[in-house]
Amino acid sequence: MNSFEDAGLSPELVRAVEDLGFVTPTPIQAQTIPQLLSSDRDVVALAQTGTGKTAAFGLPALQMTDAGEKYTQTLVLCPTRELCIQIVRDLDTYSKYLKKLKVLAVYGGTSIDTQIRALRDGAQMVVGTPGRTLDLIKRRKLKLDRVARVVLDEADEMLSMGFQEDLDAILSHVPEPRQTLLFSATMSDRVMSIARKYMDNPARFSVARTNAGAENITHGYYMVQAKDRYALLKRLVDMNPGVYGIVFCRTRKDTKEVAAKLMHDGYQADAIHGDLSQSQRDDVMNKFRKRQLQLLVATDVAARGLDVNDLTHVINYNLPDDPEVYVHRSGRTGRAGKSGASLAIIHSREHRKIRDIERTSGIKFEKLDAPSGMEICQTQLLALIDKVKAVDVDEKQIKPFLPEIYKKLESLDRESLIQHFVSMEFNRFLGYYKDARDLNVTTSKKSRKEDRKGDRDGRRGGSSRFKRLFVNIGKRDGLNPARLIGLVNECFRSDDFSIGKIEVLKNFSFIEIESDMADVFVKSSKGMEFEGVPVNVEHAEELHGRGGKRDSAKRNKRKKRFSGSGFGYSERPGGRANARKGKGRDRSEWPSSGRKKKKKKK
Repeated sequence: MNSFEDAGLSPELVRAVEDLGFVTPTPIQAQTIPQLLSSDRDVVALAQTGTGKTAAFGLPALQMTDAGEKYTQTLVLCPTRELCIQIVRDLDTYSKYLKKLKVLAVYGGTSIDTQIRALRDGAQMVVGTPGRTLDLIKRRKLKLDRVARVVLDEADEMLSMGFQEDLDAILSHVPEPRQTLLFSATMSDRVMSIARKYMDNPARFSVARTNAGAENITHGYYMVQAKDRYALLKRLVDMNPGVYGIVFCRTRKDTKEVAAKLMHDGYQADAIHGDLSQSQRDDVMNKFRKRQLQLLVATDVAARGLDVNDLTHVINYNLPDDPEVYVHRSGRTGRAGKSGASLAIIHSREHRKIRDIERTSGIKFEKLDAPSGMEICQTQLLALIDKVKAVDVDEKQIKPFLPEIYKKLESLDRESLIQHFVSMEFNRFLGYYKDARDLNVTTSKKSRKEDRKGDRDGRRGGSSRFKRLFVNIGKRDGLNPARLIGLVNECFRSDDFSIGKIEVLKNFSFIEIESDMADVFVKSSKGMEFEGVPVNVEHAEELHGRGGKRDSAKRNKRKKRFSGSGFGYSERPGGRANARKGKGRDRSEWPSSGRKKKKKKK
């Protein structure tokens, strides 16, 4: 398929696409559009961000929609409101020459009454997030009895955010036969289970990660101590005066803190995260698109659906755990043939993540040195000179003032005038970076020790960043670390928080969750089940007193809980092995094994 017209699209759709400047379909579009126009067979398509997925399913759906009927014929489900809004915006653009066809977005964080009125007026295509879509179905305002096709966009992300039950409930209201289209960046076991459950012999299409190995994107990393992440971020921004990019953080808390620091230090920056209302998000995004902001600080979840052109940089303030997520991030720059840079800030113990990304994606990273104060001052100074040279001079406006100006400056020669000008405009940078220290991590034993301490402080915020929780299920129940993380995600309906150390043992498990989310998880987990076993989550410190004495009621509870565990538990690193040998901690601090001690014969 060399053109959209060759695929069999209507003249109205071809015209709309050509207005956007698109002539040749992307690989995923070339594979899926002819299939969807010629057959009602289910489709599974694997494609990354930026490959044109919306047009791949949207153009055929628009063409097969009967605009003369007002009932809903196509349902598109996606994980976030940003992506929902972006899909509707694209579909509206594609359908601008199609009369009477209406596409409606339904998502949380905004008035449901407005969406109900819009549904009452009729919408042939509905794009929604699972939560709001299910809410409208339960209210009997969204009727799916005549839906012909369902699109699951970013299916892997919806599952990781815990929308499995919502998807099951929504699809149970869509009658058979129907066409189901599943678009995902990865084909995980959970995504495959959705395909097996709701799809009938689907056609499968897959395209290479076009952004992963793009020659116009450079990939580099800086290795610093964890406590120096923000200092390096500032240097990277100062070293690139024309930067226009996204700074990715791991958690909502980090996003707020980094954005607040940048704004306090005078940078044009702001953040998007789950605590913002939709109007606040829209306001931030409008400023960013208009380049009133240079930097947007975001989590991966909050950044879903953002479609911003001409980004110069993607900065990974924290590397993601999943290499595929890094590919998503980096693919937001270097689009439409333009160059871009994807930079990562890491500490020495994260070097393995860099290697994992290189191995799984084919990306090659370059180790970069943190810019020195002198380098930044030189870059900023030359940028200032270029800016001055590029200023338009209106001689008529300033002519009346020139004689007085020349008189005041007649005592300064050319060199002195330049020095005064530079000093006035540049003293802030010169003062800040005058004695700037080297941020690069060295390989000495002392620096490695300092880096490990900085890592602990950076991850945990001291000892209060994470809280350790006890979970009453373990390996014998079929639990593993990935499934435990999935359990937490399903409980929160989000992955916008940080998880620390995980220990999955035979009969129970321990997991570290950031402190402000721990209590929420304990409460939200009540009533949940895992493989038919009721889930019980408690704070670990409530199970193990840090002093030597504990009341008998708590001790008896622990007897039952830890009975048969096979070892004495210790929170101290290496404590588990020491406890087996009877060393390290006072025996009064061990949880009871449930075994009765034999009385010594006198």
